Amino acid sequence: MSTPPEPPTRHRTPVWTWALPVSAAAVTGSLSVLLGKVSNTNWATLPALGVLVVGGAVWYLLRLRSQRERDREAIEPAPSVLASPVGGSTTLPYTSGFTGRDEELAEIVKALTTEHAVAVVGRRGVGTSSCAVQAANVIRQTAARDQIYYLNLRAGGRPRGARWVLAELAWAMGTPPPRSRRPAALSETAAALRERLDDEHILLVLDNVDSPDQVRPLLPPTSRCRLLLAGTPALEGLDGVAVRGLAEPDPDDAVEMFSAAGRSASVASRRRADPTKDPAVRDIVELCGRQPRAIRALGYRMARHGWSSADMVALLRAVVRAPAHHRLPVTAALAPLTDRDVAYLALSRGARRLLRLLALAPAALDRPAIRALARRSGDRLDRLLDELVNHVFVDGSSGDRYEVRPLLRGYARLHLRREESTGRRVAALTRLLRMLARRAERHVAVIGQRLPGAAGVAGLPTDDDPYGWFELHGDLLRAAVVNTPGGDRPARPMPRRLRRWWFRLAVALAGWYAHEGKLDEWAEVCRAVLAAPTAGDRPEIAGWAHNELGVLRRRRGDPQGAATALALALAARGRRVTAQAQMNLGLALLDLGLADDATEHLELARRHRSHADRGGQALTELALGAAYLAKDEPEAAHHYLVRAANAFRTLGETRGYAAALTNLVLAQTRLGEHLDAAQSWTAALREYDDLADPAGRSAALLNAGAAMLTSAPGRAGQAYELLDEGQELRRQRRPDAGLGRTLLYLGDAARLLGHLDKARRHWADAAQVCDSVGDSAGAAAAYRRLAGPDPA
Repeated sequence: MSTPPEPPTRHRTPVWTWALPVSAAAVTGSLSVLLGKVSNTNWATLPALGVLVVGGAVWYLLRLRSQRERDREAIEPAPSVLASPVGGSTTLPYTSGFTGRDEELAEIVKALTTEHAVAVVGRRGVGTSSCAVQAANVIRQTAARDQIYYLNLRAGGRPRGARWVLAELAWAMGTPPPRSRRPAALSETAAALRERLDDEHILLVLDNVDSPDQVRPLLPPTSRCRLLLAGTPALEGLDGVAVRGLAEPDPDDAVEMFSAAGRSASVASRRRADPTKDPAVRDIVELCGRQPRAIRALGYRMARHGWSSADMVALLRAVVRAPAHHRLPVTAALAPLTDRDVAYLALSRGARRLLRLLALAPAALDRPAIRALARRSGDRLDRLLDELVNHVFVDGSSGDRYEVRPLLRGYARLHLRREESTGRRVAALTRLLRMLARRAERHVAVIGQRLPGAAGVAGLPTDDDPYGWFELHGDLLRAAVVNTPGGDRPARPMPRRLRRWWFRLAVALAGWYAHEGKLDEWAEVCRAVLAAPTAGDRPEIAGWAHNELGVLRRRRGDPQGAATALALALAARGRRVTAQAQMNLGLALLDLGLADDATEHLELARRHRSHADRGGQALTELALGAAYLAKDEPEAAHHYLVRAANAFRTLGETRGYAAALTNLVLAQTRLGEHLDAAQSWTAALREYDDLADPAGRSAALLNAGAAMLTSAPGRAGQAYELLDEGQELRRQRRPDAGLGRTLLYLGDAARLLGHLDKARRHWADAAQVCDSVGDSAGAAAAYRRLAGPDPA
């Protein structure tokens, strides 16, 4: 989509555009003649040529500036507050294009009937001046005041001091102006003004008040005088002043403001469709942050050039939502939105840059993240944040976090696109993602160990809570992964430095979601990685995403879908990705009952594993042990499970060590090593006492109970207790084959204890659960036990 070109506007050429070069030529000629007579040499013409060049450059720059000013006047509506005398002793101006704000006007007028001083405060450019002037006009029309006097405290574009304010009021009221800047002289002038103002009913309207010091000598006003202030939120601290906050107009008022600006553009625009009935106009004002100046300027410009609202919405969305690494500039069509943003220009240079960089963040950031993003720290960062908060650009939230107000986020991104180059945007976002990825990786590592006192691992502060950190920053991490490669138009591949940290953050976040069982969020991260153009350029990244989706579908009880996703993961390059996908595919095939195929893939995974990847080798050997158990080859299973247990114990991986012992119980039981089996399940349960892993503990309890019933039927009571605890843990989750087998062995234990009715109930429940989860072997065993007259 391209914006229609602007029609050229003809203006009368100012006199100075031809007077300046003529004067420069005359001066240059005279100087050349004079120098030639004095020196009698040709070198004397060089200064004259220099003067000519400088004069031509000055003429060109002044002409260019004049042309820009004329173009700007031609594409912008009249200012909202028009300075025009209304007769008598008042200088109160009228407002242009004022619409809406009915409730705010009523509150201001009502407040002035009971309060001596009222302040209309809000961020610059939000409409405090026009609202205050409109309220004063309403009061003037109702003759509630004898006189109304208006004074602009930002005359000439810069704020005026208290002495200037007192001097202007003294001149208007006929009292002596202050003799100097000394407090005594200001107090004398203020006292004379009070005496004069107390003689009659008068309303003082002081506009564009930036600081309380500008109006403090006038407070409190006299009993018969009323004071109406319009300014920044800094006025909220004044004593004796009733504050009325003013925010951005609501959507309906903003649309009406847009429509009014379009009607004032030209006669032809009135024949167009009503903008208030166009849904695209509502999107336009929202993308503009409902800023009155921007709305009026854009409505006027669109009506003048005949641009469609659909094209403008598409242009705004493309600029606002484009990823940081896209070279998409702010076109001339959107220039009025940023060039005349008085609220933004009122900020200091550092605050403007911080606001632009904060627009890169998809959610609230804490101070360490802001320091990484903006490379600012200490008191300097605190002052900049305070400035943005005081000017109502940034909101604070829990955890000492800050973010650009949601309404202004798109508007801030327009400034970001206009003033920050692509390289600087990418560098800032890279710093943020690097900091988040490193912190997320450290926290995931601590959570994975599950050991007391592990908070100091990998440089993590000991007083930092990894669970609390993920919960506090979860929205930020998710948005940083999901939204970074996005955009409405086809995205370009991310730069290498940005892609590296974005992918590491995605891996760490997926690990957190997997640990917490947040399967939907886990799947969203994987889909975002696959949807990124980077996945097409880097097959190992796509392979990781498919591998994660395969593991996720296996956890959801969909082994067929898991096998399909893992087969796609195997197409990726990279030794580690291939080995991981082979192992997970083998486990999925094992769930499908294809033990031979599963063993083949697991053996391939073991061969692809690097010798340095000791943790991965241990996981593969654990999976091989489970596969050989399914093939009823206990000796091979015993070999791999012992190797896995030893490796996990050496690495300090408590969960893996407990899982290897849990499976080793079955292999030792089938080999008749009952004493070793008892030692294994005892050690496994002891390890699970320190782990918050109900699924692993329930599996250990099932294997321990089954081994005890096989090796020591006389200890059926103890076996029943272990199996009953496992049943309670499994019922807290979705029914699976483990629950059916637990109920089956519970029935066996109850039979050995002589409780036949209880045994039949357990077998009946086992048959029902096994049928529901597709465990045909378990269901057949339960039905066999129920069929016999004396179950055995």
